[in-house]
Amino acid sequence: MPDKPSAEIVIDEDLVRALVASQADSIPDAATLPLVHIADGWDCSIWRLGSHLAVRLPRRALAAPLILHEQQVLAGIAARLKASGVGVPAPVVEGRPGHGYPWSWSVVPWFSGSSGLGIPRRARIGWAVPLARALIALHVSAPRDHPLNPVRGVPLVLRAEAVDARFASLQGRAPADALARARRHWDTALATPPWDRGPVWIHGDLHPGNLVTHGSDLVAIIDFGDVTAGDPAYDLAVAWLAFDAAGRADFQRALRGRYDAADWTRAHGWAAALTLMLLDQSDDNPEYAALGSEVLGELRA
Repeated sequence: MPDKPSAEIVIDEDLVRALVASQADSIPDAATLPLVHIADGWDCSIWRLGSHLAVRLPRRALAAPLILHEQQVLAGIAARLKASGVGVPAPVVEGRPGHGYPWSWSVVPWFSGSSGLGIPRRARIGWAVPLARALIALHVSAPRDHPLNPVRGVPLVLRAEAVDARFASLQGRAPADALARARRHWDTALATPPWDRGPVWIHGDLHPGNLVTHGSDLVAIIDFGDVTAGDPAYDLAVAWLAFDAAGRADFQRALRGRYDAADWTRAHGWAAALTLMLLDQSDDNPEYAALGSEVLGELRA
């Protein structure tokens, strides 16, 4: 059965054009720039505006706060990551409800390139160092009013019930030995001391599908809707989600000992948990189902 939630409002070209024409007056010729529908994700509809911009609109009420979180924090995050050479889609227009559309929306930069999902793991090694630099810039102390997220970057014990349910759901649907290996990584991570150095900014949904690339170059990190603060091990799980063993080694070296063994153990556990989510909730998305299967294999390392 389909896993992606249905849109709760019709978002068509006429609506997007009306919103842009009425609110994006800081963009030259915004009302007449070419407008093309690109994709509908779980949370947002994406429209390309001209050659350098995109319009990002929530497609359901549950996603509406995510756009507000991006508008709240992405300008500062983009400024910190600029020196890493990795782009961030900080809003250039912070749109508000109008023309019957009930939620806030954004115009953001368009980064030319390809989704990291379509790039073979062995070809991703060039992303390892710039991604590490970007995370060093991102993972700094966050203020007390950071956006809250009940499932991203939290102590692993708070997700134990949900992860156990996914292990049960996948019995007979995934290789038993691979599931047993993932279970060992998860249980070891659960027994590891939690992050206790204060919440740091985290992306909250860091995987190849949210990396824009051009050949061996990492162009941008996108989709910060789950941005929050907490345990950086949640983001470090990308070591298994994105890379093979060689890329993972480069990624870890580039982080220059910033994280200790406990942090990497929790990251390994988060990678196991995220793999289960991909396998259990991607019935209608073969690319993410394939990613889950790949990561399940990477967990042996």
